[in-house]
Amino acid sequence: MQSTRIALEKQNQSVIMTGGAQKQEAPPKQFGSEILLVKPKTKGESRNAQIFDDYKILLRSIPAPTVTIFIVSVILMNLMANKELLSTPWLALDCGFAVSWVSFLCMDMICKRFGAKASIKISILALGVNLAVCLFFWLMSLTPGMWGAYYDTGMVEVNDALNATIGGTWYVVLGSSLAMLCSSTVNSLLNVAIGRLSTSNTFGAFAKRSYISTGIAQFVDNLIFAIVVSHVFFGWTWIQVLTCSFTGAVAELLCEILLSPVGYKVVRGWERENVGAAYINRIAAQKSNQ
Repeated sequence: MQSTRIALEKQNQSVIMTGGAQKQEAPPKQFGSEILLVKPKTKGESRNAQIFDDYKILLRSIPAPTVTIFIVSVILMNLMANKELLSTPWLALDCGFAVSWVSFLCMDMICKRFGAKASIKISILALGVNLAVCLFFWLMSLTPGMWGAYYDTGMVEVNDALNATIGGTWYVVLGSSLAMLCSSTVNSLLNVAIGRLSTSNTFGAFAKRSYISTGIAQFVDNLIFAIVVSHVFFGWTWIQVLTCSFTGAVAELLCEILLSPVGYKVVRGWERENVGAAYINRIAAQKSNQ
């Protein structure tokens, strides 16, 4: 009891000496017998931590099937681009055309609910995963051994061709990565900008913002890839580059139009169920604090 009174008296004296404001310092972190001083985060570290936290909350907010379909479509698009589907002087399509529109529909859905920055962030994530898969495929193509098709044909050329297809080529990976990065940014920013022009929440408003942004972004995607890969390495003329970029964008847009009603219904379901509220509220709070 006496020791307790002495401690209280000392505490009261310290409060009086500081004018009634008792200052408390956070104790240093202690690990075992060592005491470590906590270093305050710099502005750059705080910014990086915020970006990382935004990513974590965003990935928890967007339904996993949408993110999965988005990433898988990007991987398949680049893998299937190795096979030609149709080639004419005015239209050139590879098999990646079959799934390329899927990624743009996913972007439009994410833009509608979460905004342009969220769509760009998921696009960058998909691009990173695709590059990692390309690296893995390339490493596997260098390993010894034969593909199953070799034992069916007995031809070494078949095995070499499969290794070349799976391993890919650096300029195709470069061209597709640049094209996706630019087109996803154009699509996301344009989609949200068009959406701000109308307060309507009907399918018509969704279709308007999606079709315009997707059509332009698909053209940008095809144009960059055609310039970097087809023009430089395959000798396409500028007429072929422009014509095939435009006609390819039209064909891809038509595919998205067919399934855009499904995308709209999914997004409306997100809105009714308040899906992603944590991320949306976080971004709104950040804007209000700026």
